Amino acid sequence: MKISGKFDVSLSPLDFFVEGKHGIDMGRMSIDKSFHGELEAKSTGEMLSAMTAVKGSAGYVAIEQVQGTLSGKLGSFVLQHFGIMDKGKDRLLLEIVPDSGTGELLGLTGTMSIDIESGQHFYEFEYELA
Repeated sequence: MKISGKFDVSLSPLDFFVEGKHGIDMGRMSIDKSFHGELEAKSTGEMLSAMTAVKGSAGYVAIEQVQGTLSGKLGSFVLQHFGIMDKGKDRLLLEIVPDSGTGELLGLTGTMSIDIESGQHFYEFEYELA
């Protein structure tokens, strides 16, 4: 299955665990999202990031637990993020953590992509439900 929709996101800075050493700022943020469409859900998680001194170069990893309905099925699952920016060119991978599906989403696998247009966040979610 392949679905798409919008989501709202709120990021809140948590304490920096390393700030400004060797020109790298490493940060930590909480993530709160609301997904709309065939994925009607809320998520919470945390992100770790590293910002380099070179404009447009950074990296982040995150884990978020998504709870709600996916195509009418109730449950939760965990998404793992891996993001890299190389002088403005980005690469982002979001994948469901194996065996993290609960309730009617038991056995869920898949990947998600994110797009941001004019400040609005969109997702595309390709998944299989065993």
